[in-house]
Amino acid sequence: MREYRFPVVIEYDPGERVYLADCPLLPGCYTDGRTYAEALDAIRDAIQLVIESRLAVGDPVPTQDFVTVAV
Repeated sequence: MREYRFPVVIEYDPGERVYLADCPLLPGCYTDGRTYAEALDAIRDAIQLVIESRLAVGDPVPTQDFVTVAV
């Protein structure tokens, strides 16, 4: 079993009173939760499902590179 690391963005939506979770590296991979912890658990599940789906059909799993910028 391989372990993957993906960045996630979690933001609070005061209008809907939910936390929105998104994985920018996986288009369409987003979810929500009533609490931060719930949103974090939900995005983990969503990422796992996307990876399993990609692997099942032979699509590559995206990777990320890091760059250093001096400002």
